Amino acid sequence: MTRIPLRRVDLKRVFDVVTATVGLAVAAPVIAASAAVVKLTSPGPAFFTQVRVGVDGHPFRIYKLRTMVGDAEQRLPELQHLNIHQTHGNTGMFKLSGDPRVTPVGRALRRLSLDELPQLVNVIRGEMSLVGPRPLLPEEDRNVHGEARDRLRVRPGITGPWQVMGRNSLSFDRMLDLDLDYVRRPSMRRDLELLARTIPAVVRGEPAC
Repeated sequence: MTRIPLRRVDLKRVFDVVTATVGLAVAAPVIAASAAVVKLTSPGPAFFTQVRVGVDGHPFRIYKLRTMVGDAEQRLPELQHLNIHQTHGNTGMFKLSGDPRVTPVGRALRRLSLDELPQLVNVIRGEMSLVGPRPLLPEEDRNVHGEARDRLRVRPGITGPWQVMGRNSLSFDRMLDLDLDYVRRPSMRRDLELLARTIPAVVRGEPAC
C-alpha cells in the first residue's frame, strides 16, 4: 500500500480539527434550523447515522441530516433495478436519480449539501477528514479489490475527487481511480484546491455521493 508522508498527515489533521471546529460553530444555527424543519415535515428523527468503512478498514458511524422517509432502508429492494450505476456496467455502488424516498425538504438539503454538515463532528472525532475519498458502505467496500484498497490508507473525506469531477455521473471504477490518484499524490495545496472546487459544485446543486 502507498505510504503517506507523516509530516503531511500531521499538518492535514491540524487543519482538519481547526477548520471543522470553526465550521461547526458557524454552521450550528443552520444545522439546528434544518433539523427542526426535517423533524416538523417528516416522521422520524432529524439526524441519520449509517455505518461506513473508514481508514484502514475500520467501520464508523457517519452523521447526516435525514433526507429520506423513515422506511427508506426497507424500500431499497424494490428500487434496486433503478440503480444508475448499472448504466455504466458496474453495480459496485447503489445510487438513484430522483430517488422517490427523498423527502421534499431532503431534496433541498441535498441540493446545497447541507445534509453533510453534521460530518464536521466526524472530522473532529478523527473518523473523517475535510478532504479525502468518500467513505463507502460495507457492501460497497466489498466490491473494492487489489490496489484500489489503498484508498483506505487515508481518512475518508466530506468532499474529495468525486465531488468535483462529476459526482453521481461517474462510474464506480472511475471513482476508485480518482481515489487512488488522490492517495498517491497527497498535498495540502491539492486539498485546498478540492475544497475550493467543491463550492461551485454545491452552488450548481449537484448531489453528493
